[in-house]
Amino acid sequence: MAFRIRIRTMARRTLRELRAPTRLRVPKRLGVPTRPRVPGPPWPVMTRKALSAALLLLIAAAILVSCAGSGQRDPVETAAGKPLSISVFAQQDSTFDLKTNDFSRLLEEKFNFSFDWQTVPYIGAKQKRQISLASGNYPDAYILTSYIDQFSQADVLRYGKQGVFYPLNDLIDRFAPNIKAAFARDPWLKELSTAPNGAIYGLPAFSDCFHCSYPYKLWIHTKWLDRLGLSMPRTTEELRDVLYAFKTRDPNGNGIADEVPLSGSVEDFGVRVLPYLMNGFVYDDDQTYLTVKDGKVRLSPATPEWKEGLAYVKSLYDEGLIDAGAFTQDVEAYRRLGENEEAQILGAGTAMHPAIFVDTGPDNERGSDYNPVPPLKGPHASYAVYYRSGITPGAKFVITDKASPEARETLIRIADYLYTPIGQANAEVGMEGVDWRLPLPGEVALGPDSKAEFARIPVKEGEPSRNSGWAGMGHFYMPKEYRDSWTQDMDIYSPNGYERRLYEASELYQGHESPELYPSWAIWLDPDVVDELGMLQANVRNEVDQSAMQFITGQKDLNEDWTAYVLRLNELGADRYLEIMQQAYDEWSRSNAGSAVR
Repeated sequence: MAFRIRIRTMARRTLRELRAPTRLRVPKRLGVPTRPRVPGPPWPVMTRKALSAALLLLIAAAILVSCAGSGQRDPVETAAGKPLSISVFAQQDSTFDLKTNDFSRLLEEKFNFSFDWQTVPYIGAKQKRQISLASGNYPDAYILTSYIDQFSQADVLRYGKQGVFYPLNDLIDRFAPNIKAAFARDPWLKELSTAPNGAIYGLPAFSDCFHCSYPYKLWIHTKWLDRLGLSMPRTTEELRDVLYAFKTRDPNGNGIADEVPLSGSVEDFGVRVLPYLMNGFVYDDDQTYLTVKDGKVRLSPATPEWKEGLAYVKSLYDEGLIDAGAFTQDVEAYRRLGENEEAQILGAGTAMHPAIFVDTGPDNERGSDYNPVPPLKGPHASYAVYYRSGITPGAKFVITDKASPEARETLIRIADYLYTPIGQANAEVGMEGVDWRLPLPGEVALGPDSKAEFARIPVKEGEPSRNSGWAGMGHFYMPKEYRDSWTQDMDIYSPNGYERRLYEASELYQGHESPELYPSWAIWLDPDVVDELGMLQANVRNEVDQSAMQFITGQKDLNEDWTAYVLRLNELGADRYLEIMQQAYDEWSRSNAGSAVR
């Protein structure tokens, strides 16, 4: 009976492919047959007798193919004999539909199953994800977008120990040769994915993004430097001189003192002004606020060097060299400053990349005006904020205990496919011939020693969504070799040269990592203390941020109020925060001597 069902299914699929539109053409190298190009619908020119004969031939062909054991896999069925359907929780925005998405369909054909999507918008995704888990009616798997809402390490450990997340170790060993090979090539990836008890409860989004590793960069208007006969600043005091010239010497030439020498925002993506400036005095990661020296964990914002750094930033603020909005405005307000219609007024801005605050597209001349300032040499340091590959620990892909054995095998095979360069390209960017193509002769890869393997097909202005790839949700495995193999123009100011521009900018920051880094990306925290730690860290961070702004703007006095500020940190649990993080560091250090994550 099951054999007859498979024959009927194959015959229906073959007929369906003859009727199907020809828009989606999947390359044969993916193991999925390319749909034939039919000049027109065949049915009007076929008689009923001819159609019946054709159907019999198709069924006979299906039987022969099945008996011959071709490369096509039979449709996966559950133990109950039903076609396999896999429920997946995911986020999607208004630009694509996972149900009709080309990559979703490719996976369904390649692995012979169907997705049952449980989608939520990006806004409120974390809360909806938690609700789905708390309800007990959660799906077979979660495939998340790392920068929206991937599971934290604490989540992974908590739900893994509870049995909600199914351990992947055996599945990887049996069905995922590409993941196994990636773990062997990059021990850090395996350590990042493996809990202290040895279980792999999920996979993180691994994107070895060089420029993301140095998020806090300063971009300065170099045409203004040239116009005023100034050199690129190299020290904290040279920056003061440049900003003062921007404020007083009318570099935009409109005869009005409307220039804003330096600005930023209070959000993420490296836009906060204080971390860039503070790193000339003491290391500020703008995340944990921790450093480690001689095995001892300390809190940077409670040190004399932090106080000295605040005094420097306050002096810039008092001279009108830092925009007051840098400590209060969101990114949209920051961008309006960079895109000011009447005149170009922004002299310098902090950001991971300049497109955050100014249009870098081909039709905007301002985009090429801003170039990176190296880490400034201050009285005590010349550090750059560094996050290991820009990767957030945790998991974007987990399989739950709801998944059947058949679903678990299929899901890990899907993840394994995304650990291949072509699978990752299709997931991240879209389909070959639609969103990417093979490079042309003379096109150059991003990496200086890399071979060009992929080239993007740009989206034309006004073109509707192609709904072809998964975008950020498809970020599974993008090692440096993969990222470096995409073509980039040698002209760093061209639309297809932007990644090279960021690559070259980051080379200025490479080598400025603090030797006192706290390896927050590598340390697994005990779930029993995570809630307490979250509250402590939030309290300490809020006090540090709020007090820094008050000291800089003059609402608090650095001489009179500093002692009270340090005492306030302790009242809010700074000592307990340090105790937890010291214990976690000690445990990690003992078990990871010589670790690849150091």
